[in-house]
Amino acid sequence: MPLSYILLSITALVVLFGFAHRVLDRMKMTDTWAFLVIIGMIIGTLLPNLPITKSVTINIGGAIIPMAVCLYLFLRAESGRERINSIVVSIVAGIAVFIAGRILPAEPEAMIIEPNYIYGIVGGLIAYLFSRSRRSAFIAGVMGIILANVIQAISNYLTGTRGAITIGGAGFFDSVVISMIIAVFLSEIIGETREKIQGGTSKKYLEPKEGMASSLIDTNKKEGDKDDKE
Repeated sequence: MPLSYILLSITALVVLFGFAHRVLDRMKMTDTWAFLVIIGMIIGTLLPNLPITKSVTINIGGAIIPMAVCLYLFLRAESGRERINSIVVSIVAGIAVFIAGRILPAEPEAMIIEPNYIYGIVGGLIAYLFSRSRRSAFIAGVMGIILANVIQAISNYLTGTRGAITIGGAGFFDSVVISMIIAVFLSEIIGETREKIQGGTSKKYLEPKEGMASSLIDTNKKEGDKDDKE
């Protein structure tokens, strides 16, 4: 079984049992919708690829569905700055993954780890490091891998290299899944830890309660009235 199927199955169980509720809530996604997306991605990889050109096709589960989720998160972004950040980081991640593909050996057997796993790790780390939210991290993690696929297709066309490319297909589906999981996981774990260290939610307990504030105001007012009478 491909690693992507294993990771998606584990993620589906985590979502199903409600352990990812906080993360999904911050990304403005429901547990049910996230579970259906995961199932759709798995089933989509088994469907025929859709042709774009004679040598380029696109996979439904590995590209179209993840891109649709990215579009949704992009539209639900809280600010224009977050949207711009997700676009810029996606491009940076895409270029980095493409360069990694050029640097790594052409023979997978010459490497200890599968190259597509490395692409996913590179894309996920960059998506986390330069993103400002969990939404933009997810977008950059997914789109970085897909853009790297697109860049490779364009490079093949310009150099006259023969060979079909499937965007989001075959091993690149592993890269997409690994990248988006790493990006969101690091954003959640490290982001949550940073918030706790900085006093995040605990600061609200330092603020005076409404009843306490009103009682202080009333006390000061009564003392002021007493001084005026004297």
